[in-house]
Amino acid sequence: MRRFERLEQLRRLDPERDALEVYRLSVAYEFPWDYTRALELALYRTYAVPGIGRLLAETAELTDRTQKRYDDTALLLDAVVEHGFDTDEGRTAIRRINQMHRSYDIGNDDMRYVLCTFVVMPKRWIDAYGWRRLSRHETIASAVHYRTLGRHMGIRDVPGTYEEFEACLDAYEEAHFAWDPAARRVSDATLALMASWYPRPLAPLLRRTTLSLLDDALLKAFRYEPPSATTGALVRRAVRARGRLVRLMPPRRAPHHARQNWEIKGYPNGYRIADLGTRPVPGVRGCPVRPGRSSATDPGE
Repeated sequence: MRRFERLEQLRRLDPERDALEVYRLSVAYEFPWDYTRALELALYRTYAVPGIGRLLAETAELTDRTQKRYDDTALLLDAVVEHGFDTDEGRTAIRRINQMHRSYDIGNDDMRYVLCTFVVMPKRWIDAYGWRRLSRHETIASAVHYRTLGRHMGIRDVPGTYEEFEACLDAYEEAHFAWDPAARRVSDATLALMASWYPRPLAPLLRRTTLSLLDDALLKAFRYEPPSATTGALVRRAVRARGRLVRLMPPRRAPHHARQNWEIKGYPNGYRIADLGTRPVPGVRGCPVRPGRSSATDPGE
Protein backbone atom coordinates (compact mmCIF):
# COMPACT_ATOMS: atom_id res chain seq x y z
CA MET A 1 0.00 0.00 0.00
CA ARG A 2 1.40 3.40 -0.99
CA ARG A 3 1.91 6.08 1.68
CA PHE A 4 -0.80 8.40 0.33
CA GLU A 5 -3.22 5.72 -0.85
CA ARG A 6 -5.51 6.03 2.17
CA LEU A 7 -5.65 9.79 1.72
CA GLU A 8 -6.82 9.18 -1.84
CA GLN A 9 -9.38 6.71 -0.47
CA LEU A 10 -10.88 9.15 2.03
CA ARG A 11 -10.96 11.90 -0.58
CA ARG A 12 -13.32 9.73 -2.63
CA LEU A 13 -15.78 9.80 0.28
CA ASP A 14 -18.25 12.59 1.03
CA PRO A 15 -16.97 14.37 4.18
CA GLU A 16 -20.51 15.28 5.23
CA ARG A 17 -22.39 12.06 4.44
CA ASP A 18 -19.45 9.77 5.25
CA ALA A 19 -18.05 11.88 8.10
CA LEU A 20 -17.65 9.02 10.56
CA GLU A 21 -15.78 6.84 8.06
CA VAL A 22 -13.48 9.69 7.03
CA TYR A 23 -12.84 10.64 10.66
CA ARG A 24 -12.20 7.00 11.63
CA LEU A 25 -9.70 6.55 8.79
CA SER A 26 -7.92 9.70 9.92
CA VAL A 27 -7.90 8.85 13.64
CA ALA A 28 -7.27 5.10 13.56
CA TYR A 29 -5.04 4.76 10.50
CA GLU A 30 -3.39 8.01 9.48
CA PHE A 31 -2.69 9.81 12.78
CA PRO A 32 -3.43 7.64 15.86
CA TRP A 33 -0.44 8.94 17.86
CA ASP A 34 -1.06 12.54 16.86
CA TYR A 35 -4.76 12.43 17.71
CA THR A 36 -3.94 10.96 21.12
CA ARG A 37 -1.50 13.78 21.88
CA ALA A 38 -3.80 16.46 20.45
CA LEU A 39 -6.86 15.30 22.41
CA GLU A 40 -4.77 15.17 25.59
CA LEU A 41 -3.86 18.79 24.92
CA ALA A 42 -7.48 19.63 24.09
CA LEU A 43 -8.73 18.44 27.48
CA TYR A 44 -5.76 19.99 29.25
CA ARG A 45 -6.60 23.40 27.79
CA THR A 46 -10.00 23.36 29.43
CA TYR A 47 -8.43 23.57 32.91
CA ALA A 48 -7.31 27.12 32.12
CA VAL A 49 -10.96 28.19 32.26
CA PRO A 50 -11.20 28.73 36.05
CA GLY A 51 -14.75 27.44 36.38
CA ILE A 52 -13.72 24.15 34.81
CA GLY A 53 -10.41 23.83 36.63
CA ARG A 54 -11.90 24.65 40.03
CA LEU A 55 -14.63 22.02 39.76
CA LEU A 56 -12.17 19.38 38.65
CA ALA A 57 -10.08 20.20 41.72
CA GLU A 58 -13.16 20.12 43.95
CA THR A 59 -14.19 16.68 42.76
CA ALA A 60 -10.61 15.33 42.85
CA GLU A 61 -11.25 13.45 39.61
CA LEU A 62 -8.06 14.77 38.07
CA THR A 63 -6.00 15.14 41.21
CA ASP A 64 -6.67 11.92 43.16
CA ARG A 65 -7.94 9.68 40.33
CA THR A 66 -6.01 11.14 37.42
CA GLN A 67 -5.26 7.89 35.58
CA LYS A 68 -8.85 6.65 35.78
CA ARG A 69 -10.21 9.95 34.55
CA TYR A 70 -7.74 9.93 31.66
CA ASP A 71 -8.62 6.34 30.75
CA ASP A 72 -12.39 6.78 30.94
CA THR A 73 -12.43 9.95 28.88
CA ALA A 74 -10.30 8.44 26.12
CA LEU A 75 -12.24 5.18 26.04
CA LEU A 76 -15.70 6.76 26.00
CA LEU A 77 -14.89 9.23 23.24
CA ASP A 78 -13.14 6.64 21.12
CA ALA A 79 -15.89 4.04 21.54
CA VAL A 80 -18.10 6.31 19.43
CA VAL A 81 -15.37 6.63 16.80
CA GLU A 82 -14.68 2.90 16.68
CA HIS A 83 -18.27 1.68 16.71
CA GLY A 84 -20.36 4.60 15.45
CA PHE A 85 -23.32 6.51 16.82
CA ASP A 86 -25.95 3.92 15.92
CA THR A 87 -24.44 0.80 17.51
CA ASP A 88 -25.00 -0.62 20.96
CA GLU A 89 -21.44 0.34 21.95
CA GLY A 90 -21.73 3.87 20.61
CA ARG A 91 -25.11 4.46 22.23
CA THR A 92 -23.85 3.09 25.53
CA ALA A 93 -20.82 5.41 25.47
CA ILE A 94 -23.00 8.47 24.76
CA ARG A 95 -25.51 7.40 27.40
CA ARG A 96 -22.69 7.14 29.95
CA ILE A 97 -21.38 10.60 29.01
CA ASN A 98 -24.86 12.09 29.31
CA GLN A 99 -25.63 10.33 32.58
CA MET A 100 -22.52 11.86 34.11
CA HIS A 101 -23.35 15.36 32.90
CA ARG A 102 -27.08 15.18 33.64
CA SER A 103 -26.34 14.83 37.34
CA TYR A 104 -25.05 18.40 37.54
CA ASP A 105 -25.86 21.92 36.43
CA ILE A 106 -23.70 22.40 33.35
CA GLY A 107 -23.14 25.65 31.50
CA ASN A 108 -23.88 25.24 27.80
CA ASP A 109 -21.08 27.65 26.87
CA ASP A 110 -18.51 25.52 28.70
CA MET A 111 -19.83 22.35 27.09
CA ARG A 112 -19.61 23.93 23.67
CA TYR A 113 -16.09 25.17 24.35
CA VAL A 114 -14.88 21.68 25.34
CA LEU A 115 -16.42 20.32 22.12
CA CYS A 116 -14.55 22.99 20.17
CA THR A 117 -11.23 21.84 21.61
CA PHE A 118 -11.83 18.35 20.18
CA VAL A 119 -12.19 19.79 16.69
CA VAL A 120 -9.57 22.54 16.67
CA MET A 121 -6.61 21.17 18.62
CA PRO A 122 -6.09 18.02 16.49
CA LYS A 123 -5.94 20.06 13.30
CA ARG A 124 -3.51 22.55 14.82
CA TRP A 125 -1.32 19.76 16.21
CA ILE A 126 -1.30 17.68 13.01
CA ASP A 127 -0.63 20.69 10.80
CA ALA A 128 2.35 21.53 13.00
CA TYR A 129 3.73 18.07 13.80
CA GLY A 130 2.04 15.39 11.72
CA TRP A 131 3.58 13.49 8.81
CA ARG A 132 1.32 15.53 6.53
CA ARG A 133 -1.19 18.31 7.07
CA LEU A 134 -4.83 17.47 7.70
CA SER A 135 -6.78 17.43 4.44
CA ARG A 136 -9.89 19.51 3.88
CA HIS A 137 -11.97 16.31 3.81
CA GLU A 138 -10.64 15.31 7.23
CA THR A 139 -11.21 18.80 8.62
CA ILE A 140 -14.83 18.87 7.46
CA ALA A 141 -15.48 15.32 8.70
CA SER A 142 -14.09 16.16 12.16
CA ALA A 143 -16.41 19.14 12.45
CA VAL A 144 -19.40 17.03 11.34
CA HIS A 145 -18.49 14.23 13.77
CA TYR A 146 -18.36 16.53 16.79
CA ARG A 147 -21.37 18.48 15.63
CA THR A 148 -23.23 15.15 15.70
CA LEU A 149 -21.82 14.28 19.11
CA GLY A 150 -22.87 17.71 20.37
CA ARG A 151 -26.40 17.09 19.15
CA HIS A 152 -26.52 13.74 20.97
CA MET A 153 -25.33 15.52 24.12
CA GLY A 154 -27.96 18.22 23.83
CA ILE A 155 -25.44 21.06 23.48
CA ARG A 156 -27.05 24.16 22.02
CA ASP A 157 -25.64 26.47 19.33
CA VAL A 158 -22.90 24.06 18.21
CA PRO A 159 -20.77 25.59 15.43
CA GLY A 160 -21.45 24.30 11.94
CA THR A 161 -18.04 24.46 10.28
CA TYR A 162 -14.43 24.06 11.33
CA GLU A 163 -13.91 27.80 10.96
CA GLU A 164 -16.82 28.45 13.32
CA PHE A 165 -15.46 25.94 15.84
CA GLU A 166 -12.09 27.68 15.70
CA ALA A 167 -13.55 31.17 16.09
CA CYS A 168 -15.67 29.99 19.05
CA LEU A 169 -12.63 28.44 20.75
CA ASP A 170 -10.39 31.45 20.28
CA ALA A 171 -13.01 33.91 21.50
CA TYR A 172 -13.86 31.80 24.54
CA GLU A 173 -10.25 31.39 25.56
CA GLU A 174 -9.55 35.10 25.15
CA ALA A 175 -12.51 35.91 27.39
CA HIS A 176 -12.06 33.19 30.03
CA PHE A 177 -8.47 31.99 30.36
CA ALA A 178 -7.20 33.17 33.77
CA TRP A 179 -5.13 32.16 36.77
CA ASP A 180 -6.75 29.97 39.42
CA PRO A 181 -4.77 28.08 42.10
CA ALA A 182 -7.16 25.10 42.07
CA ALA A 183 -6.89 24.82 38.29
CA ARG A 184 -3.11 24.90 38.63
CA ARG A 185 -3.32 21.87 40.95
CA VAL A 186 -5.27 19.98 38.29
CA SER A 187 -2.70 20.99 35.70
CA ASP A 188 0.18 19.83 37.91
CA ALA A 189 -1.56 16.49 38.51
CA THR A 190 -2.02 15.96 34.78
CA LEU A 191 1.62 16.75 34.04
CA ALA A 192 2.62 14.33 36.80
CA LEU A 193 0.42 11.62 35.28
CA MET A 194 2.06 12.00 31.88
CA ALA A 195 5.51 11.85 33.45
CA SER A 196 4.52 8.71 35.41
CA TRP A 197 4.25 6.74 32.18
CA TYR A 198 8.04 6.85 31.81
CA PRO A 199 11.02 5.98 34.08
CA ARG A 200 11.08 8.27 37.11
CA PRO A 201 14.49 9.89 36.40
CA LEU A 202 13.00 11.30 33.19
CA ALA A 203 10.17 13.15 34.98
CA PRO A 204 11.82 16.62 35.09
CA LEU A 205 12.79 16.36 31.42
CA LEU A 206 9.30 15.25 30.43
CA ARG A 207 7.73 18.13 32.33
CA ARG A 208 9.94 20.64 30.50
CA THR A 209 9.18 18.90 27.22
CA THR A 210 5.42 19.15 27.77
CA LEU A 211 5.63 22.80 28.82
CA SER A 212 7.57 23.50 25.62
CA LEU A 213 4.54 22.37 23.60
CA LEU A 214 2.14 24.74 25.38
CA ASP A 215 1.32 28.13 23.91
CA ASP A 216 1.88 31.40 25.74
CA ALA A 217 -1.79 31.76 26.75
CA LEU A 218 -1.73 28.44 28.61
CA LEU A 219 1.63 29.10 30.27
CA LYS A 220 0.37 32.48 31.43
CA ALA A 221 -2.95 31.11 32.74
CA PHE A 222 -1.15 28.47 34.83
CA ARG A 223 1.74 30.79 35.73
CA TYR A 224 4.37 28.36 34.53
CA GLU A 225 7.80 29.74 33.81
CA PRO A 226 8.25 29.40 30.05
CA PRO A 227 11.00 27.01 28.97
CA SER A 228 14.00 28.64 27.38
CA ALA A 229 13.79 29.48 23.71
CA THR A 230 16.45 26.87 23.01
CA THR A 231 14.56 24.13 24.86
CA GLY A 232 11.31 25.03 23.14
CA ALA A 233 12.90 25.00 19.70
CA LEU A 234 14.59 21.65 20.32
CA VAL A 235 11.41 20.00 21.55
CA ARG A 236 9.28 21.25 18.66
CA ARG A 237 12.00 20.27 16.19
CA ALA A 238 12.11 16.76 17.66
CA VAL A 239 8.35 16.29 17.37
CA ARG A 240 8.42 17.53 13.78
CA ALA A 241 11.28 15.12 13.07
CA ARG A 242 9.09 12.27 14.30
CA GLY A 243 6.45 13.29 11.77
CA ARG A 244 9.00 13.28 8.95
CA LEU A 245 10.14 9.83 10.02
CA VAL A 246 6.57 8.49 10.03
CA ARG A 247 6.14 9.85 6.51
CA LEU A 248 8.92 7.48 5.36
CA MET A 249 7.35 4.43 7.03
CA PRO A 250 4.82 2.08 5.39
CA PRO A 251 1.19 3.08 6.02
CA ARG A 252 -0.70 1.45 8.85
CA ARG A 253 -2.63 -1.63 7.69
CA ALA A 254 -4.69 -2.22 10.85
CA PRO A 255 -6.61 0.39 12.87
CA HIS A 256 -5.27 1.60 16.19
CA HIS A 257 -7.89 2.65 18.74
CA ALA A 258 -7.59 4.35 22.12
CA ARG A 259 -8.17 1.06 23.97
CA GLN A 260 -4.85 -0.11 22.48
CA ASN A 261 -2.86 2.86 23.79
CA TRP A 262 -0.24 1.83 26.30
CA GLU A 263 -1.05 4.95 28.34
CA ILE A 264 -4.42 3.35 29.26
CA LYS A 265 -3.39 1.71 32.54
CA GLY A 266 -6.55 1.25 34.59
CA TYR A 267 -8.16 -1.80 32.96
CA PRO A 268 -5.59 -4.60 32.60
CA ASN A 269 -8.40 -7.19 32.66
CA GLY A 270 -10.68 -5.35 30.25
CA TYR A 271 -13.75 -3.18 30.84
CA ARG A 272 -17.39 -2.68 29.98
CA ILE A 273 -18.31 0.62 28.35
CA ALA A 274 -21.33 0.87 30.65
CA ASP A 275 -19.01 0.82 33.69
CA LEU A 276 -16.74 3.65 32.54
CA GLY A 277 -16.86 7.17 33.93
CA THR A 278 -17.85 8.75 37.20
CA ARG A 279 -20.91 8.41 39.37
CA PRO A 280 -22.18 11.38 41.39
CA VAL A 281 -21.11 11.51 45.03
CA PRO A 282 -23.79 12.81 47.40
CA GLY A 283 -23.12 16.41 48.31
CA VAL A 284 -20.32 16.86 45.75
CA ARG A 285 -20.67 18.46 42.35
CA GLY A 286 -18.68 16.24 40.06
CA CYS A 287 -19.04 17.53 36.54
CA PRO A 288 -15.95 19.10 34.94
CA VAL A 289 -17.68 22.29 33.88
CA ARG A 290 -18.75 25.49 35.50
CA PRO A 291 -22.21 25.53 37.09
CA GLY A 292 -24.96 26.70 34.80
CA ARG A 293 -28.09 25.24 33.37
CA SER A 294 -27.87 21.78 31.84
CA SER A 295 -29.50 20.93 28.55
CA ALA A 296 -28.05 17.45 28.17
CA THR A 297 -30.35 14.72 26.99
CA ASP A 298 -29.74 11.00 26.68
CA PRO A 299 -30.20 9.61 23.16
CA GLY A 300 -30.39 6.13 24.59
CA GLU A 301 -33.52 6.75 26.61
